[in-house]
Amino acid sequence: MWYQGNKCVLNIASSEPIFIPQLLQLSLLCFFNLNLSSVPPDLDVGLKRLDLSNNYIRRLHALNLPYLEHLDVSSNQLDLISEGFFQNLSQLEEVNLSRNTLNNNLHNNGRAFRSINKLKILDISLNGLSGEAVKLYLQNKFALDQLMLSGNALRWLSSSMFGDCINLRTICIDNNLISVIQQGVFESMKQLETLHLAQNNLANICDFKLYNLKYLNLSRNSIEYFVTRQDDFPYRLEILDLSFNKLLYLPIVPKLNRLRYLHLQHNNIGFFISEAELVSENNALYNKVLHGNRIIENKNYLHYNWRRMPLVYIDLSNNNFQTFPLETLGLLSSLEMLNFSQNCVQNISWNAFYPSLKYLNLQSNGLAHVSTLFLETLVQIETLNLQDNSVQPCPFEVNLSLQQKNSQQQMSSCMSFRSLRTLKHLNLRENNIKIFYNSTFERNPIVSLNLGSNPLMVIQSGALEALRKTLRSLTLSELNISEVVLPCMPALTQLNISYNIFDLIPSDIACSPLTEIDIRNNMLQSLSPSFPNALTEHVIKMYISGNPFNCCEITWLTLFNKSKVTVPDLQNVKCSVGNVKIKMEEFVKNLTNDCGDLKNTSQDHSRPISQLLIVIVFLVKLNEVVKYFILTRQCL
Repeated sequence: MWYQGNKCVLNIASSEPIFIPQLLQLSLLCFFNLNLSSVPPDLDVGLKRLDLSNNYIRRLHALNLPYLEHLDVSSNQLDLISEGFFQNLSQLEEVNLSRNTLNNNLHNNGRAFRSINKLKILDISLNGLSGEAVKLYLQNKFALDQLMLSGNALRWLSSSMFGDCINLRTICIDNNLISVIQQGVFESMKQLETLHLAQNNLANICDFKLYNLKYLNLSRNSIEYFVTRQDDFPYRLEILDLSFNKLLYLPIVPKLNRLRYLHLQHNNIGFFISEAELVSENNALYNKVLHGNRIIENKNYLHYNWRRMPLVYIDLSNNNFQTFPLETLGLLSSLEMLNFSQNCVQNISWNAFYPSLKYLNLQSNGLAHVSTLFLETLVQIETLNLQDNSVQPCPFEVNLSLQQKNSQQQMSSCMSFRSLRTLKHLNLRENNIKIFYNSTFERNPIVSLNLGSNPLMVIQSGALEALRKTLRSLTLSELNISEVVLPCMPALTQLNISYNIFDLIPSDIACSPLTEIDIRNNMLQSLSPSFPNALTEHVIKMYISGNPFNCCEITWLTLFNKSKVTVPDLQNVKCSVGNVKIKMEEFVKNLTNDCGDLKNTSQDHSRPISQLLIVIVFLVKLNEVVKYFILTRQCL
């Protein structure tokens, strides 16, 4: 095959000798997945890129390709590279040898690797390599910029392993067995910016000192704590991923840092009952790790450093928080996105200031009470996810600030949204809401609202009137309702009323410019003639499966077919005649002229109808058999 961009555009038969004329002057050549057992002979000396991946090559012998820059021999059975293989590849900058067996013949392969000193990118992932093998293969790699060692058998990283790789910018050592990293392994790499150590066996990080690193991935280890010595050196770290570990403490980050994204999801943080205890234990940990329990200075390291952190995103989901760490998170004045879902917080009862927070996810906490004081601090909030809690919205008329003074019990019984003047996206799904009041959102410019899976909820008349001009997406699924009164909403483009018991589509939606509608799993036998006419001007997508449609009342489907409306689940839509169900698509194809007769036939003639439907089903199956036979004949 010729290689052009990312595409192989010409097949080269691997079953015959391959001779490539010098006149072609190919710069890119691809032999991807051609069952080759060796490198094809007589390759053009002008080649710059050669792809031999996904073959059965076991040996690499000397090549004379002085202009070759990129070589891909990944996913072969390679275990031996001759000593002279790289000697005439003087311009080689990128080599991919991943998914081979280079853990064999270490000394022979090591001698071969020493001759490529201009290499910038090397991928030797998934080769079963030990520390000894890696050390051999990385000798004399002073120009190396990117190194991929993922999926090998490394158990420890010694200070001499990367001795010659002083200019590395990116190292991927994820998915190994590393439990020990000796001091000084990475410190000499002054250019190192990205380090992947995910999916190893690291237990803790007790003295982080990589000042120039920008991205550090330590996810999916067994880390219990992350501590940085509090010195006056500036750190460039911007992204720290400690997700899927065993953290009991919040990380103590560098004093002078640029951290913007912090991933702490799926840990054990919050084991301590109160926020005060959590902070106290964090600071005790610092003294224990770095000072051997000697208290050098009675200082709140955690809060001191977090106050200086320019964080915009933090994920604390799937931890063990019993209380919301209001004060600690309130120190993050730049914080815009907070994921606090899947914890155990039942109430948020006092305030801190969150001047920049725009996205807050509190899903699946068991929340029953969120104080007005807390909500009033969310002066920039745009997205609030309260799914799977026990929140009850208040009517707008209840002055919660006054109620708080007079009746704490009434205050805790509902949640007021009146102070959230910037709120655009609200998810109240699965809260067991009892009443959706007609004045709940008087001051909220909500664009999307999810009220689904609240089967006992009573929607008061005019409840959505306040959102009439702003609402674009509305979800009323799984409410166990047969009707709903909607105002004319001139901005509404998405409506989901699936999994209810509607037998008629609400006529109020005709004045909305809907582009997507979901009416799945209701009790609709037909769509009235006026319904498609009013909607086909705007609707692009409509989900309709799971309704008991009548096969003889589907003229609306013809109108959909003629317009731009698509029905993604049409193959799952069934209709019935009598007690017989059939796929609507097949019924339309095979019974376009006889439905009128079926419709006028009385129940006394149900047997002929059943016979006719059996014939239809038989014809459909026969058609499939014929198609299969024709295709089989074509492939012979």
